[in-house]
Parts: sequence; C-alpha cells; structure tokens
Amino acid sequence: MTDETPEAAGPRDADAELRETWDELVRTARRTAEEGLVVGTSGNVSARVGDLVLVTPTGVPYDRLGPDDLLAVDLDGGIRAGRLRPTSELPLHLAVYRATDARAVVHTHAPHATAVSTLVAELPAVHYMCAALGGPVRVAEYATYGTGDLARAVLTALRDRTGCLMRNHGTLVHASTLRRAFDDTAQLEWMCRVWLLASAAGTPAVLPPQEIDCVVERLRGYGQPGA
Repeated sequence: MTDETPEAAGPRDADAELRETWDELVRTARRTAEEGLVVGTSGNVSARVGDLVLVTPTGVPYDRLGPDDLLAVDLDGGIRAGRLRPTSELPLHLAVYRATDARAVVHTHAPHATAVSTLVAELPAVHYMCAALGGPVRVAEYATYGTGDLARAVLTALRDRTGCLMRNHGTLVHASTLRRAFDDTAQLEWMCRVWLLASAAGTPAVLPPQEIDCVVERLRGYGQPGA
C-alpha cells in the first residue's frame, strides 16, 4: 500500500521516462559512431517525449555522455533541462518534429550515403527496402548546416517519406522509435553502398514504382504481432 496519489506520482514517472529515453538516445548515438555512420562529433540524435525533445549536445563525443548530461528543449528550442548547448542542427530536428509525428530523429554523415548525395537527385530503387522509408529516397538540396534553409530543404525531401539524403552532407531519418530510426539509417547506408558498387560495375537494374508500392503495403504487416 502507498499513500502516494497519481498526481504525486506523475512528475516522478515523467522524470523516469526522460531518463530512460536519454539512456537509449546515448546508446543510439554511440552506435552511429561504432558502426561508422559518423566520425568524431559529427551527426546528432534526438527523441521526443511529450512536448520536450531530448537531443545530443554540440561538440561532445558520444562516449563521454552520461546520465547527468541529459539535455532537453521545447519545440521552440528553449532549454528545459541540462547545462550543455544543444547540437547546431537543432533547428533541423525541431522542424521535423513540428511537421511530422516523429518520435525520434537520427542524422548521420554516413560515407556511402554522403557520396551518393553528391551524384543524384534521388537514390535509384536498386533494392525493395527503400519502401521502408516510404519509397525512393530523395536528396535534399544543399544548404549550410544549422540553418532554416537546410531544415526547409530536408522537409521538402521528406514529403511522404521518413528518410532522405542531404546533398554533400549526409542522411536524416525519423521514426516512431530510436531503434527504428537507427535501423532505417543503417539500411539507407547499405542501399547507398549497393548502388555505388553496382554503378561501378555497370548500369544497375531499378525496380519499378508499382513494385515499391507493393512492398510498402507488405511491410505494414511485417514482423511479429505487437512488436
């Protein structure tokens, strides 16, 4: 038995959710470095909890982040928790949260994806897994990092998609969970590598739009029930 009321338990529960999400966010950020999707302090990761956005700080190596470094901002960018400065790409993350139902965003400088971003306006559909991102992956027009121009370019490329390439820059993927955002980012990097390898050997075959539409529908029921 406890005398604690639901109202009294609420703030504690909210704080626990923030800390659990922060721990997962740090693990996700470290994975981007461990798997070669970023180098040094490049790239950034965020997650939305209610009206707050937890986000990696600028200029801090991910292996140095701990529980006491939790950093949260509101949807206008005002700092609500933490002592560190947020990533310089904060305007980009916030723009995605304001425009979509995303709960997590992963931005990387993945090498194969960045290479592809310099070559085409859209990643050709060389593999059906582009359907996991909503269809053929577009390339957002180049704009200086951390600017509103970049955020607007990325939102245009994300129309009806959950991921895009960023010209001469990298990748951005959003999803309902951090795990899904990371997995889709890794999948995007893999598809870019496949296209580069195939292009070096010849002219890759490309899947037709109707096949991608078919896979989009099939993926809706993929995996275990309730997973």
